[in-house]
Amino acid sequence: MSLQVGDKAPDFTLPDQSGKPVGLSEKLAQKVVVLYFYPKDNTRGCTAEACSFRDSYESFTDAGAEVIGVSSDSVESHQQFAGRNDLPFILLADTDKAVRKQYGATTLGLVPGRITFVIDQEGVIRHTFSSLTNFDGHVQEALAVVKQLQTA
Repeated sequence: MSLQVGDKAPDFTLPDQSGKPVGLSEKLAQKVVVLYFYPKDNTRGCTAEACSFRDSYESFTDAGAEVIGVSSDSVESHQQFAGRNDLPFILLADTDKAVRKQYGATTLGLVPGRITFVIDQEGVIRHTFSSLTNFDGHVQEALAVVKQLQTA
């Protein structure tokens, strides 16, 4: 079962594409977080989604948000994926899928899902979007919510 709007986002720490530990709570102390779970590095859909977030990254940062991608790929895979696609944001390696499970980011309870969460600085989930095929929808909806939070 996926987390819902109004739920408290579980805190976690995972290594980023350079191997450095990144904690959700430390990021939330600085900015709103757009946390997106995706199935696998270097696949067509995941590359399209990551590049869509990349192309809008400046809009997210201008609106006071940090984009963070999470998959079960290794640190090394993330490093190559980020480099190949000029990704300016953090990719986290959830190799044991523990964080994915905490967030319920699966489809039919089995397949790694494509789910985006917008989490405010108090750690409350303000928006979720789940779609395996609407890559741009993840970016557009998340950005709209981040902009609403900025003006609130």
